[in-house]
Amino acid sequence: MNKIEHIGIAVKSIESSNSVFEKLLGVAHYKMEEVATEGVLTSFFKIGESKIELLEATREDSPIAKFIEKRGEGIHHIAFDVTDIRAEMVRLQDEGFTLLNTEPKRGADNKLVCFLHPKGTNGVLVELCQEAN
Repeated sequence: MNKIEHIGIAVKSIESSNSVFEKLLGVAHYKMEEVATEGVLTSFFKIGESKIELLEATREDSPIAKFIEKRGEGIHHIAFDVTDIRAEMVRLQDEGFTLLNTEPKRGADNKLVCFLHPKGTNGVLVELCQEAN
């Protein structure tokens, strides 16, 4: 793992949350993107090397909608940048971690992604991210 790529925050409203985070961070979001396969609208902020991803559900059965229903708004996941996502998936599976997908999926911000089950990571949903070519 190379670095923390971003922290994902589940929100009820991208519009109102963008306003909050623009005031908090002192910068505007640089990108909004829908990931239809996951039922989510994303908004990204960049502060130096760090990124914040806001996530709003676009349908009731999406993982973000279920998260907010269970836990409310807040930190949803932490994402780590990796050089070779497939190799990292094999390494982590060999270490006993449970992957939530067996193949990398296309995610927001031009990334290939894979999630680790939070039961094996002290309750934290971990995302692996590799720049898609």
